[in-house]
Amino acid sequence: MQKLAVPVVNGRFSQHFGGADRFAIFEVDEKARKIVSSVSAVPPPHEQGSFPTWLKEQGVNTILAGGMGPRAVTMLEDFGIQVVIGVSGAGAPDDVVKRFLEGSLSASGESCHDQGFHGCHDHE
Repeated sequence: MQKLAVPVVNGRFSQHFGGADRFAIFEVDEKARKIVSSVSAVPPPHEQGSFPTWLKEQGVNTILAGGMGPRAVTMLEDFGIQVVIGVSGAGAPDDVVKRFLEGSLSASGESCHDQGFHGCHDHE
């Protein structure tokens, strides 16, 4: 089993990792390509390093995100968390995970290069 995390704002996929008010965390069976369970969890306040540390404590193996700064990418990878960034589109978090499991998720792999909330991605 693997644990995937998706940043969420107002119940929908958040285009910006740092702007998430919750994370949907899914336990998935990759071989069967299905979601086994999910929870919605409130992260700690967004400060440098808080989200990667917290996600590691939750047992997350992979994060599916839109925009994310290069420092956050490096920190997550240092914790052994696979980072899929540049995810496009919006929708329900479980739809994002289903597309990932099906191999149909569109992700550019491009990180944000500015700090804080900025214009590189729309966020709600």
